[in-house]
Amino acid sequence: MGRSSPHLATVLHDIHQRQRADGPAAMLGIGTANPTNCVLQDQFADWFFHVTKSDHLADLKAKMKKICERSGIKKRYFYHTEEIIGAHPELIDRVLPSLTTRLSIIADAAPKLAAEAASRAIADWGRPAADITHLVVATNSGANEPGADVRLAGLLGLRPTVRRTLLYLHGCSAGLAALRMAKDIAENNRGARVLVACTQAKILWFCPPNDAHLDLMVAMTMLADGAGAVVVGADDPANHIERPIFHMVSASQTTLPGTEQAVVDNLRENGLVDSHLSVEVPRLLRGSISKCLADSMAPLGLLTASDKGWNGFFWALHPGGRAILDSYEAALGLEPGKLAASRHVLSEYGNMMGTAIIFVLDEIRRRRRRHDDGKDCQWGVMSGLGPGLTIETIVLHATGSQDEN
Repeated sequence: MGRSSPHLATVLHDIHQRQRADGPAAMLGIGTANPTNCVLQDQFADWFFHVTKSDHLADLKAKMKKICERSGIKKRYFYHTEEIIGAHPELIDRVLPSLTTRLSIIADAAPKLAAEAASRAIADWGRPAADITHLVVATNSGANEPGADVRLAGLLGLRPTVRRTLLYLHGCSAGLAALRMAKDIAENNRGARVLVACTQAKILWFCPPNDAHLDLMVAMTMLADGAGAVVVGADDPANHIERPIFHMVSASQTTLPGTEQAVVDNLRENGLVDSHLSVEVPRLLRGSISKCLADSMAPLGLLTASDKGWNGFFWALHPGGRAILDSYEAALGLEPGKLAASRHVLSEYGNMMGTAIIFVLDEIRRRRRRHDDGKDCQWGVMSGLGPGLTIETIVLHATGSQDEN
């Protein structure tokens, strides 16, 4: 075949450029939702051992109560109730297969919860749902096709031509992975408006206490249900309805070598009970996070330009647990209060896995509007951990009145 002519190369380049957006991706609307069933953390051990018919395991119950006391969590929300668990005894018997039951519960719960959060994000955005061109759904709760993306599109009344992407089992980094994908879609498709929806229903992990699986018992004291949604776009609005909240300046992903078994989630006949969270994760994080983030920031020149170092940024960290947040704070030398939004979300909602980061973003926005918290920091870092051990990072720029005008 002959070589392409200079004219053809120019035509292809022009077509490519016309398809791309003019500006960086921005979050244009945020919404969150939780189920109605709320359990206070200081009552959780009693509730959990009661519904799993495990009150006879007094020593294990006492151990769970101590874990709850140190968790930094006040309350959590769950889709599953005592009635749902009571109607399905296979959920509390490790021998009985229960995956079909769990997936059937989730197939209804996950998209409905996502629709509630997405409706709020769309209202916050200010344009009709029919203007959504792309849909990215991330969930750790399910393994169905057609999946939560198809059901959600129907519940919201999105167009049949909406381009859908469904992400399964990305763990706590699911929200960041979905936002990273939305950034790429928005910036490479002129006029695109991407709805990101993350939804979590932990019934897939739910299991009775067992002293041979203490890491799963720890997970029971931390994980919670919720949904979050963000509308992402990258063009300057022709009208003045849209208002950027955070610009997503850059996105990166790093997998730490030799950590493949640090965070593991495997789907089995009785749910995601073949899961493992290594106690070494906080130590691994402390030893690597500073270099990892510095490498992500280096091309932007922002870290060297800040005379406050890491304290020159606002921080949106996934609230994976108290020890995780403490490790970030210690490794980066962050001042007290820098992780206030993440600690607040952990306290009020627990670890909602991929969904939690959207709650943190909403909390940061609320604090900046209400109390002027951190308004001296226009640049921010959003980060979270996933199976691998994988670190997702997105650099943010918070818009203010001057930017919006």
